Amino acid sequence: MSLYEKLSSKKFFIFNLVLLGALFGFSLAFFSFNLAKPAEKQVAYAQSVQNPVSPDALAVAENLQKAFRSVADAVLPVVVQVNTVEIQKQQVPQFNGIPWEFFFGTPQDNTPQNNQEREFRSKGIGSGIIVRKNGNTYYVLTNNHVAGSASEISITMNDGREFKAKLVGKDERKDLALISFESKESFPVAVLGDSDQVKVGDWAIAVGSPLGLTASVTMGIVSAIGRTGGPAGNINDFIQTDAAINQGNSGGALVNIRGEVIGINTWIASPSGGSVGLGFSIPVNNVKKAIDDFITKGQVKYGWLGVSLIDADKDIAAELGVQNRKGALASQIFIGSPAEKGGILPGDFIIKLNDREVKNRDQLVLAVGDLKAGEQATFVVIRNGVEKTIKVRIDERKDDVVADNSKLWPGVIVTPINDEIRQTLKLDTKVKGLYVVEVITKSPASVMGLQRGDIIVGVNGENAKNLSDFFRLLNDRSKKELWFEVQRGDTTLETMRYKRP
Repeated sequence: MSLYEKLSSKKFFIFNLVLLGALFGFSLAFFSFNLAKPAEKQVAYAQSVQNPVSPDALAVAENLQKAFRSVADAVLPVVVQVNTVEIQKQQVPQFNGIPWEFFFGTPQDNTPQNNQEREFRSKGIGSGIIVRKNGNTYYVLTNNHVAGSASEISITMNDGREFKAKLVGKDERKDLALISFESKESFPVAVLGDSDQVKVGDWAIAVGSPLGLTASVTMGIVSAIGRTGGPAGNINDFIQTDAAINQGNSGGALVNIRGEVIGINTWIASPSGGSVGLGFSIPVNNVKKAIDDFITKGQVKYGWLGVSLIDADKDIAAELGVQNRKGALASQIFIGSPAEKGGILPGDFIIKLNDREVKNRDQLVLAVGDLKAGEQATFVVIRNGVEKTIKVRIDERKDDVVADNSKLWPGVIVTPINDEIRQTLKLDTKVKGLYVVEVITKSPASVMGLQRGDIIVGVNGENAKNLSDFFRLLNDRSKKELWFEVQRGDTTLETMRYKRP
Protein backbone atom coordinates (compact mmCIF):
# COMPACT_ATOMS: atom_id res chain seq x y z
CA MET A 1 0.00 0.00 0.00
CA SER A 2 1.35 3.44 -0.95
CA LEU A 3 1.98 6.21 1.60
CA TYR A 4 -0.93 8.24 0.24
CA GLU A 5 -3.29 5.32 0.65
CA LYS A 6 -2.11 4.79 4.24
CA LEU A 7 -2.73 8.48 5.19
CA SER A 8 -6.14 8.38 3.57
CA SER A 9 -7.27 5.23 5.29
CA LYS A 10 -10.12 5.23 7.85
CA LYS A 11 -7.96 3.86 10.65
CA PHE A 12 -5.44 6.61 10.36
CA PHE A 13 -8.22 9.23 10.47
CA ILE A 14 -9.58 7.77 13.71
CA PHE A 15 -6.10 7.68 15.19
CA ASN A 16 -5.59 11.37 14.37
CA LEU A 17 -8.94 12.26 15.86
CA VAL A 18 -8.10 10.46 19.14
CA LEU A 19 -4.68 12.07 19.23
CA LEU A 20 -6.14 15.53 18.69
CA GLY A 21 -8.69 15.00 21.48
CA ALA A 22 -5.97 13.90 23.87
CA LEU A 23 -3.89 16.97 23.08
CA PHE A 24 -6.91 19.25 23.56
CA GLY A 25 -7.76 17.65 26.92
CA PHE A 26 -4.18 17.86 28.13
CA SER A 27 -4.03 21.54 27.18
CA LEU A 28 -7.32 22.31 28.91
CA ALA A 29 -6.16 20.54 32.07
CA PHE A 30 -2.83 22.41 31.99
CA PHE A 31 -4.45 25.86 31.72
CA SER A 32 -7.07 25.02 34.33
CA PHE A 33 -4.33 23.97 36.76
CA ASN A 34 -2.36 27.18 36.26
CA LEU A 35 -5.48 29.34 36.61
CA ALA A 36 -6.32 27.66 39.92
CA LYS A 37 -2.98 28.48 41.56
CA PRO A 38 -3.56 32.28 42.09
CA ALA A 39 -6.93 31.55 43.70
CA GLU A 40 -5.29 29.12 46.09
CA LYS A 41 -2.64 31.73 46.87
CA GLN A 42 -5.33 34.33 47.55
CA VAL A 43 -7.08 31.99 49.95
CA ALA A 44 -3.82 31.32 51.78
CA TYR A 45 -3.06 35.06 51.96
CA ALA A 46 -6.53 35.82 53.26
CA GLN A 47 -6.08 33.23 55.97
CA SER A 48 -2.74 34.77 56.97
CA VAL A 49 -4.34 38.26 57.26
CA GLN A 50 -7.16 36.98 59.40
CA ASN A 51 -4.73 35.48 61.94
CA PRO A 52 -1.76 37.93 62.18
CA VAL A 53 -1.29 37.68 65.98
CA SER A 54 -0.14 34.63 67.82
CA PRO A 55 -2.62 33.24 70.36
CA ASP A 56 -0.25 33.91 73.26
CA ALA A 57 0.30 37.56 72.33
CA LEU A 58 -3.42 38.05 71.78
CA ALA A 59 -4.20 36.61 75.21
CA VAL A 60 -1.82 39.09 76.85
CA ALA A 61 -3.40 42.03 75.00
CA GLU A 62 -6.92 40.90 75.86
CA ASN A 63 -6.02 40.55 79.54
CA LEU A 64 -4.61 44.10 79.54
CA GLN A 65 -7.76 45.32 77.84
CA LYS A 66 -9.84 43.61 80.52
CA ALA A 67 -7.75 45.39 83.17
CA PHE A 68 -8.45 48.80 81.61
CA ARG A 69 -12.15 47.98 81.35
CA SER A 70 -12.17 46.96 85.00
CA VAL A 71 -10.49 50.23 86.01
CA ALA A 72 -13.01 52.26 84.01
CA ASP A 73 -15.95 50.37 85.52
CA ALA A 74 -14.65 50.99 89.05
CA VAL A 75 -13.59 54.64 88.67
CA LEU A 76 -16.21 56.22 86.41
CA PRO A 77 -18.94 56.14 89.12
CA VAL A 78 -16.71 57.99 91.65
CA VAL A 79 -15.59 60.79 89.29
CA VAL A 80 -18.14 63.53 88.70
CA GLN A 81 -18.45 66.63 86.58
CA VAL A 82 -18.43 69.82 88.64
CA ASN A 83 -20.60 72.60 87.20
CA THR A 84 -20.11 76.09 88.63
CA VAL A 85 -21.52 79.57 88.27
CA GLU A 86 -19.45 82.49 89.48
CA ILE A 87 -21.35 85.76 89.83
CA GLN A 88 -19.11 88.69 89.02
CA LYS A 89 -19.93 92.36 89.38
CA GLN A 90 -18.81 94.99 86.94
CA GLN A 91 -19.32 98.74 86.94
CA VAL A 92 -21.83 99.90 84.33
CA PRO A 93 -20.05 102.38 82.02
CA GLN A 94 -21.31 105.98 82.08
CA PHE A 95 -21.81 107.93 78.90
CA ASN A 96 -21.47 111.51 80.07
CA GLY A 97 -20.70 114.27 77.58
CA ILE A 98 -21.86 115.29 74.14
CA PRO A 99 -23.89 113.97 72.44
CA TRP A 100 -25.11 111.88 75.40
CA GLU A 101 -25.93 114.97 77.50
CA PHE A 102 -27.82 116.61 74.59
CA PHE A 103 -30.30 113.76 74.30
CA PHE A 104 -30.53 112.43 77.89
CA GLY A 105 -29.40 115.23 80.16
CA THR A 106 -26.51 115.19 82.64
CA PRO A 107 -26.92 112.79 85.59
CA GLN A 108 -25.86 114.13 88.96
CA ASP A 109 -22.54 112.93 90.39
CA ASN A 110 -22.60 110.39 93.23
CA THR A 111 -26.17 109.32 92.47
CA PRO A 112 -27.09 105.64 92.50
CA GLN A 113 -27.46 105.81 88.71
CA ASN A 114 -23.80 106.80 88.45
CA ASN A 115 -22.58 103.89 90.59
CA GLN A 116 -24.61 101.02 89.25
CA GLU A 117 -23.08 97.55 88.99
CA ARG A 118 -24.18 94.76 86.73
CA GLU A 119 -23.92 91.09 87.65
CA PHE A 120 -22.46 88.61 85.20
CA ARG A 121 -22.90 84.85 85.49
CA SER A 122 -19.72 83.09 84.46
CA LYS A 123 -20.13 79.34 83.99
CA GLY A 124 -17.35 76.83 84.47
CA ILE A 125 -16.81 73.08 84.23
CA GLY A 126 -14.35 70.87 86.07
CA SER A 127 -14.15 67.45 87.64
CA GLY A 128 -14.25 66.00 91.14
CA ILE A 129 -13.77 62.76 93.06
CA ILE A 130 -16.16 61.29 95.67
CA VAL A 131 -13.76 60.73 98.57
CA ARG A 132 -15.94 60.42 101.65
CA LYS A 133 -19.47 59.55 102.78
CA ASN A 134 -21.10 60.50 106.09
CA GLY A 135 -24.73 59.44 106.32
CA ASN A 136 -26.50 61.00 103.34
CA THR A 137 -23.69 63.48 102.77
CA TYR A 138 -21.14 62.80 100.07
CA TYR A 139 -17.89 64.77 99.90
CA VAL A 140 -16.27 65.55 96.55
CA LEU A 141 -12.65 66.68 96.25
CA THR A 142 -11.75 69.09 93.46
CA ASN A 143 -9.44 72.05 92.76
CA ASN A 144 -9.79 75.47 94.33
CA HIS A 145 -9.60 77.05 90.88
CA VAL A 146 -12.62 74.93 89.89
CA ALA A 147 -15.03 75.59 92.78
CA GLY A 148 -13.36 77.90 95.31
CA SER A 149 -14.98 81.10 94.03
CA ALA A 150 -18.26 79.63 92.80
CA SER A 151 -21.60 81.09 93.83
CA GLU A 152 -23.53 78.08 92.58
CA ILE A 153 -22.29 74.49 92.34
CA SER A 154 -23.80 71.28 91.02
CA ILE A 155 -22.39 67.90 90.14
CA THR A 156 -23.25 65.51 87.31
CA MET A 157 -22.73 61.78 87.77
CA ASN A 158 -21.38 59.61 84.97
CA ASP A 159 -24.92 58.33 84.33
CA GLY A 160 -26.29 61.87 83.90
CA ARG A 161 -27.95 62.40 87.28
CA GLU A 162 -27.44 65.87 88.76
CA PHE A 163 -27.26 67.11 92.37
CA LYS A 164 -26.88 70.54 93.89
CA ALA A 165 -23.69 70.95 95.89
CA LYS A 166 -22.13 73.42 98.31
CA LEU A 167 -18.61 74.47 99.20
CA VAL A 168 -17.24 72.90 102.40
CA GLY A 169 -13.77 74.46 102.35
CA LYS A 170 -11.01 75.66 100.07
CA ASP A 171 -7.25 76.17 100.13
CA GLU A 172 -5.22 78.29 97.72
CA ARG A 173 -1.76 77.01 98.69
CA LYS A 174 -2.53 73.46 97.56
CA ASP A 175 -5.25 74.46 95.08
CA LEU A 176 -7.82 72.20 96.72
CA ALA A 177 -11.52 72.51 97.49
CA LEU A 178 -14.07 70.17 99.04
CA ILE A 179 -17.74 70.29 98.09
CA SER A 180 -20.66 68.16 99.30
CA PHE A 181 -24.04 66.98 98.08
CA GLU A 182 -26.93 65.17 99.75
CA SER A 183 -28.50 61.94 98.51
CA LYS A 184 -30.24 58.91 100.00
CA GLU A 185 -29.01 56.85 97.08
CA SER A 186 -25.92 54.73 97.47
CA PHE A 187 -22.84 55.80 95.51
CA PRO A 188 -19.36 54.28 95.63
CA VAL A 189 -16.43 56.14 97.18
CA ALA A 190 -13.00 56.32 95.57
CA VAL A 191 -10.19 54.14 96.85
CA LEU A 192 -7.23 56.40 97.67
CA GLY A 193 -3.89 54.79 96.90
CA ASP A 194 -0.36 55.53 98.11
CA SER A 195 1.30 58.09 95.86
CA ASP A 196 4.66 57.52 97.58
CA GLN A 197 4.77 54.14 95.80
CA VAL A 198 4.29 55.64 92.33
CA LYS A 199 7.23 55.05 89.98
CA VAL A 200 8.14 56.47 86.60
CA GLY A 201 6.80 54.14 83.92
CA ASP A 202 3.71 53.05 85.87
CA TRP A 203 0.38 52.98 84.04
CA ALA A 204 -1.56 56.23 84.53
CA ILE A 205 -5.27 56.58 83.71
CA ALA A 206 -6.94 60.01 83.78
CA VAL A 207 -10.69 60.28 84.36
CA GLY A 208 -12.73 63.47 84.18
CA SER A 209 -14.77 65.81 81.99
CA PRO A 210 -12.40 67.43 79.47
CA LEU A 211 -14.15 70.25 77.61
CA GLY A 212 -17.40 69.13 79.26
CA LEU A 213 -17.27 65.59 77.85
CA THR A 214 -18.44 63.76 80.98
CA ALA A 215 -16.85 60.45 81.98
CA SER A 216 -13.87 60.51 79.65
CA VAL A 217 -11.00 58.08 80.21
CA THR A 218 -7.48 58.48 78.80
CA MET A 219 -4.43 56.33 79.31
CA GLY A 220 -0.66 56.87 79.49
CA ILE A 221 2.21 56.41 81.89
CA VAL A 222 3.80 58.29 84.76
CA SER A 223 6.39 60.44 83.02
CA ALA A 224 8.04 61.93 86.14
CA ILE A 225 7.47 62.45 89.86
CA GLY A 226 8.38 65.25 92.24
CA ARG A 227 7.82 68.03 89.72
CA THR A 228 7.62 71.54 91.22
CA GLY A 229 6.77 75.01 89.98
CA GLY A 230 3.00 74.76 89.66
CA PRO A 231 0.89 77.83 88.80
CA ALA A 232 -0.24 80.52 91.25
CA GLY A 233 2.23 79.61 93.99
CA ASN A 234 0.97 76.03 94.35
CA ILE A 235 3.23 74.38 96.97
CA ASN A 236 2.62 70.79 95.85
CA ASP A 237 5.05 68.56 94.08
CA PHE A 238 3.40 66.87 91.10
CA ILE A 239 3.08 63.62 89.22
CA GLN A 240 3.71 64.23 85.51
CA THR A 241 1.84 62.07 83.00
CA ASP A 242 1.36 61.83 79.26
CA ALA A 243 -2.25 60.65 79.68
CA ALA A 244 -4.30 63.26 77.81
CA ILE A 245 -5.49 65.99 80.21
CA ASN A 246 -7.43 69.02 78.97
CA GLN A 247 -9.47 71.90 80.35
CA GLY A 248 -12.28 70.38 82.40
CA ASN A 249 -10.09 67.56 83.72
CA SER A 250 -9.05 69.73 86.68
CA GLY A 251 -10.07 68.05 89.92
CA GLY A 252 -10.47 64.66 88.24
CA ALA A 253 -8.69 61.44 89.12
CA LEU A 254 -5.39 60.01 88.04
CA VAL A 255 -5.52 56.31 88.90
CA ASN A 256 -3.19 53.33 88.70
CA ILE A 257 -3.83 49.98 87.03
CA ARG A 258 -5.56 48.80 90.22
CA GLY A 259 -8.12 51.60 90.02
CA GLU A 260 -6.68 53.43 93.06
CA VAL A 261 -6.57 57.22 92.97
CA ILE A 262 -2.92 58.32 93.00
CA GLY A 263 -3.38 61.96 91.99
CA ILE A 264 -5.75 64.88 91.39
CA ASN A 265 -5.37 66.27 87.88
CA THR A 266 -4.65 69.99 88.23
CA TRP A 267 -2.78 71.68 85.37
CA ILE A 268 -1.13 71.20 82.00
CA ALA A 269 1.87 72.75 80.28
CA SER A 270 0.78 73.65 76.76
CA PRO A 271 1.44 76.45 74.26
CA SER A 272 -1.99 75.87 72.71
CA GLY A 273 -4.16 75.25 75.78
CA GLY A 274 -4.73 71.63 74.76
CA SER A 275 -2.99 68.43 75.77
CA VAL A 276 0.55 67.96 74.46
CA GLY A 277 1.36 65.11 76.82
CA LEU A 278 2.43 67.29 79.76
CA GLY A 279 -0.20 66.89 82.47
CA PHE A 280 0.36 67.33 86.20
CA SER A 281 -1.48 65.83 89.16
CA ILE A 282 -1.31 66.53 92.90
CA PRO A 283 -0.13 63.33 94.64
CA VAL A 284 -3.00 61.91 96.66
CA ASN A 285 -0.86 61.67 99.81
CA ASN A 286 -0.67 65.49 99.72
CA VAL A 287 -4.44 65.77 100.13
CA LYS A 288 -5.44 63.09 102.64
CA LYS A 289 -4.88 65.35 105.67
CA ALA A 290 -6.57 68.23 103.82
CA ILE A 291 -9.77 66.20 103.39
CA ASP A 292 -10.00 65.68 107.17
CA ASP A 293 -9.23 69.36 107.83
CA PHE A 294 -11.93 70.50 105.41
CA ILE A 295 -14.58 68.29 107.02
CA THR A 296 -13.68 69.03 110.66
CA LYS A 297 -12.42 72.64 110.43
CA GLY A 298 -13.56 74.01 107.07
CA GLN A 299 -9.99 74.83 106.08
CA VAL A 300 -6.54 73.28 105.80
CA LYS A 301 -4.35 73.73 108.88
CA TYR A 302 -0.62 74.00 108.24
CA GLY A 303 2.36 73.52 110.47
CA TRP A 304 4.71 76.52 110.81
CA LEU A 305 8.44 76.49 111.40
CA GLY A 306 9.14 80.18 110.94
CA VAL A 307 11.95 80.24 108.36
CA SER A 308 12.30 81.74 104.91
CA LEU A 309 13.86 79.12 102.65
CA ILE A 310 15.79 79.31 99.39
CA ASP A 311 17.49 76.74 97.17
CA ALA A 312 21.27 77.06 97.31
CA ASP A 313 22.75 77.58 93.84
CA LYS A 314 26.27 76.40 93.05
CA ASP A 315 27.90 79.67 94.22
CA ILE A 316 26.08 79.66 97.57
CA ALA A 317 26.66 75.93 98.07
CA ALA A 318 30.37 76.32 97.38
CA GLU A 319 30.84 79.11 99.93
CA LEU A 320 28.89 77.19 102.58
CA GLY A 321 30.74 73.96 101.88
CA VAL A 322 27.61 71.98 100.94
CA GLN A 323 28.45 71.12 97.34
CA ASN A 324 26.67 68.02 96.08
CA ARG A 325 24.37 68.03 99.12
CA LYS A 326 20.59 68.17 98.83
CA GLY A 327 18.66 70.43 101.16
CA ALA A 328 17.27 73.95 101.67
CA LEU A 329 18.92 77.07 103.07
CA ALA A 330 17.29 78.97 105.94
CA SER A 331 18.14 82.49 104.78
CA GLN A 332 15.83 84.26 107.26
CA ILE A 333 14.32 83.40 110.66
CA PHE A 334 11.11 84.84 112.10
CA ILE A 335 11.71 86.43 115.50
CA GLY A 336 9.82 84.49 118.17
CA SER A 337 9.09 81.58 115.81
CA PRO A 338 9.47 77.85 116.58
CA ALA A 339 12.67 77.88 114.52
CA GLU A 340 14.24 80.63 116.63
CA LYS A 341 13.10 79.06 119.89
CA GLY A 342 14.47 75.68 118.80
CA GLY A 343 17.85 77.09 117.79
CA ILE A 344 17.78 77.21 113.98
CA LEU A 345 19.86 80.13 112.69
CA PRO A 346 20.07 82.06 109.41
CA GLY A 347 22.55 80.22 107.21
CA ASP A 348 21.65 76.73 108.43
CA PHE A 349 21.44 74.28 105.55
CA ILE A 350 18.60 71.88 106.39
CA ILE A 351 19.23 68.34 105.08
CA LYS A 352 16.77 66.17 107.06
CA LEU A 353 13.34 66.38 108.66
CA ASN A 354 12.29 63.52 110.93
CA ASP A 355 14.92 61.20 109.38
CA ARG A 356 13.72 61.91 105.84
CA GLU A 357 16.14 63.58 103.46
CA VAL A 358 15.26 67.07 102.27
CA LYS A 359 15.51 67.30 98.49
CA ASN A 360 14.87 71.00 97.96
CA ARG A 361 13.04 74.07 99.24
CA ASP A 362 9.60 73.15 97.84
CA GLN A 363 9.67 69.67 99.31
CA LEU A 364 10.59 71.02 102.76
CA VAL A 365 7.84 73.66 102.64
CA LEU A 366 5.32 70.93 101.84
CA ALA A 367 6.64 68.58 104.54
CA VAL A 368 6.61 71.25 107.26
CA GLY A 369 3.09 72.27 106.25
CA ASP A 370 1.87 68.72 106.83
CA LEU A 371 3.17 68.72 110.42
CA LYS A 372 0.62 69.26 113.18
CA ALA A 373 0.70 72.16 115.59
CA GLY A 374 2.32 71.01 118.84
CA GLU A 375 4.24 68.21 117.14
CA GLN A 376 7.96 67.99 117.89
CA ALA A 377 10.04 67.71 114.72
CA THR A 378 13.70 66.81 114.40
CA PHE A 379 15.84 68.71 111.91
CA VAL A 380 19.41 67.99 110.84
CA VAL A 381 21.30 71.05 109.60
CA ILE A 382 24.80 71.79 108.38
CA ARG A 383 26.27 74.80 110.19
CA ASN A 384 29.87 75.88 109.58
CA GLY A 385 30.53 72.54 107.91
CA VAL A 386 29.27 70.47 110.86
CA GLU A 387 26.01 68.51 111.08
CA LYS A 388 23.80 69.48 114.00
CA THR A 389 20.50 67.97 115.20
CA ILE A 390 17.82 70.42 116.38
CA LYS A 391 14.41 69.63 117.87
CA VAL A 392 11.60 72.12 117.22
CA ARG A 393 8.00 72.21 118.45
CA ILE A 394 5.84 73.22 115.48
CA ASP A 395 3.19 75.99 115.65
CA GLU A 396 0.10 76.47 113.52
CA ARG A 397 0.63 78.67 110.47
CA LYS A 398 -1.28 81.95 110.65
CA ASP A 399 -1.44 84.33 107.71
CA ASP A 400 -1.10 87.52 109.76
CA VAL A 401 2.06 86.25 111.48
CA VAL A 402 3.62 85.06 108.24
CA ALA A 403 2.93 88.42 106.59
CA ASP A 404 4.64 90.42 109.38
CA ASN A 405 7.96 91.29 107.72
CA SER A 406 9.07 93.30 110.74
CA LYS A 407 9.77 89.95 112.46
CA LEU A 408 11.83 88.53 109.57
CA TRP A 409 15.49 88.47 110.62
CA PRO A 410 17.57 89.98 109.15
CA GLY A 411 15.38 90.62 106.08
CA VAL A 412 18.04 90.55 103.36
CA ILE A 413 18.97 87.92 100.76
CA VAL A 414 22.60 87.97 99.63
CA THR A 415 24.70 85.98 97.17
CA PRO A 416 28.44 85.67 96.54
CA ILE A 417 29.95 88.01 93.94
CA ASN A 418 30.58 85.89 90.86
CA ASP A 419 32.17 86.87 87.56
CA GLU A 420 28.81 87.86 86.04
CA ILE A 421 27.99 90.26 88.90
CA ARG A 422 31.53 91.62 88.92
CA GLN A 423 31.39 92.30 85.19
CA THR A 424 27.90 93.87 85.32
CA LEU A 425 28.81 96.22 88.19
CA LYS A 426 32.35 96.77 86.85
CA LEU A 427 33.81 95.83 90.23
CA ASP A 428 37.52 95.72 90.87
CA THR A 429 38.85 92.20 91.43
CA LYS A 430 40.04 93.32 94.87
CA VAL A 431 36.44 93.91 96.05
CA LYS A 432 35.31 91.06 98.32
CA GLY A 433 31.85 90.81 99.79
CA LEU A 434 28.24 89.86 99.13
CA TYR A 435 25.75 91.21 96.62
CA VAL A 436 22.33 92.24 98.00
CA VAL A 437 19.75 90.45 95.87
CA GLU A 438 16.66 91.54 97.82
CA VAL A 439 15.73 93.61 100.86
CA ILE A 440 12.41 92.59 102.44
CA THR A 441 10.07 95.55 102.92
CA LYS A 442 9.61 96.65 106.58
CA SER A 443 12.20 94.13 107.76
CA PRO A 444 15.13 95.07 110.06
CA ALA A 445 17.45 95.23 107.02
CA SER A 446 15.05 97.65 105.33
CA VAL A 447 14.88 99.82 108.46
CA MET A 448 18.69 99.88 108.60
CA GLY A 449 18.75 101.33 105.10
CA LEU A 450 20.12 98.45 103.04
CA GLN A 451 19.24 98.62 99.35
CA ARG A 452 19.11 96.13 96.54
CA GLY A 453 22.41 96.22 94.64
CA ASP A 454 24.52 97.11 97.67
CA ILE A 455 27.76 95.23 98.24
CA ILE A 456 28.07 94.17 101.89
CA VAL A 457 31.76 94.22 102.80
CA GLY A 458 31.46 94.13 106.59
CA VAL A 459 29.18 93.13 109.47
CA ASN A 460 29.45 94.77 112.89
CA GLY A 461 32.82 96.27 112.02
CA GLU A 462 34.42 93.03 110.78
CA ASN A 463 35.16 92.04 107.20
CA ALA A 464 32.66 89.75 105.48
CA LYS A 465 34.53 88.35 102.50
CA ASN A 466 32.22 85.41 101.87
CA LEU A 467 28.90 83.87 102.84
CA SER A 468 30.35 81.89 105.74
CA ASP A 469 31.74 85.11 107.25
CA PHE A 470 28.40 86.85 106.75
CA PHE A 471 26.30 84.25 108.62
CA ARG A 472 28.93 83.73 111.34
CA LEU A 473 29.02 87.46 112.14
CA LEU A 474 25.23 87.80 111.75
CA ASN A 475 24.66 85.06 114.35
CA ASP A 476 27.21 86.40 116.87
CA ARG A 477 24.94 87.14 119.82
CA SER A 478 27.74 88.76 121.80
CA LYS A 479 26.97 91.86 119.74
CA LYS A 480 23.93 93.75 121.00
CA GLU A 481 23.46 95.65 117.75
CA LEU A 482 23.66 94.85 114.08
CA TRP A 483 24.91 97.08 111.29
CA PHE A 484 26.42 96.61 107.86
CA GLU A 485 29.27 98.26 106.02
CA VAL A 486 28.32 98.51 102.35
CA GLN A 487 29.74 99.73 99.09
CA ARG A 488 27.13 101.66 97.13
CA GLY A 489 28.46 102.88 93.82
CA ASP A 490 31.77 104.62 94.52
CA THR A 491 30.87 105.24 98.16
CA THR A 492 31.49 103.10 101.23
CA LEU A 493 29.07 103.73 104.09
CA GLU A 494 27.58 102.21 107.23
CA THR A 495 23.90 101.47 107.73
CA MET A 496 21.90 102.46 110.78
CA ARG A 497 22.36 100.27 113.81
CA TYR A 498 19.53 97.91 114.79
CA LYS A 499 19.12 96.53 118.27
CA ARG A 500 19.35 92.76 118.17
CA PRO A 501 16.11 91.02 119.28
